[in-house]
Amino acid sequence: MDRIALITGANKGIGFETARQLGGAGATVLVGARDEDRGKRARAALEGEGIDARFVRLDVTDEASVQAAAKWVDAEFGKLDVLVNNAGIAVRDGGYLPSQTTMTALRRTFETNVFGIVTVTNATLRLLRAAPAARIVNVSSGVGSLTWMNVTQGPMRDMVSVPYPASKSAVNMVTVMYAKELRDTPIKVNAANPGYCATDLNENSGFRTAAQGAEVVVRLATLPADGPTGRLWGDLWPEAEGEGELPW
Repeated sequence: MDRIALITGANKGIGFETARQLGGAGATVLVGARDEDRGKRARAALEGEGIDARFVRLDVTDEASVQAAAKWVDAEFGKLDVLVNNAGIAVRDGGYLPSQTTMTALRRTFETNVFGIVTVTNATLRLLRAAPAARIVNVSSGVGSLTWMNVTQGPMRDMVSVPYPASKSAVNMVTVMYAKELRDTPIKVNAANPGYCATDLNENSGFRTAAQGAEVVVRLATLPADGPTGRLWGDLWPEAEGEGELPW
């Protein structure tokens, strides 16, 4: 059986491009999306390119939805080779400064960006263990790096918002903990930094394309047996050019 890859938030942006690239490489891609119409349109677009794509309704903030999706994957395929925890939000509520952060913004951001990853990973872990050598990729960000954010010069200097960066730092820790739990298995767990990509998340202000960001994710999703686990890897801007391992 071909590789089966589930991507959350796959109806647009980096998630859609990840599905496109994995599908183009021969994987059966499961387009996870909470909106059925958008998910089905994404599936149709992928099928139009000759990709084996299936839509699965999946709201990472709804445990019943997640469990139903995992049950469907089990019934259809009995395994999962790749899980890409891509679904994420940036809530713009209240002020930008830490002292202006609202609890509503903080809770909503963590519910999707962090709790959603744990919910989906736990629901599908049995299926990932059933695959020969599964890969879990948690889509993080360079702004989740404490080292990068604790600077006095450069483009990160004036970024002081709490919800989104803090959620991505939490994603990094979640990644490390799953990698430790699964270190004696063939499963590899890594966090990806796609870089500053033009997506709806940032009102398309990024200078990298969603396709470029997805390349980072796909590399981690297709690591060989001797590849790393428990790492934050991806675009190195603004510290350097190219891709590599980022500091926590």
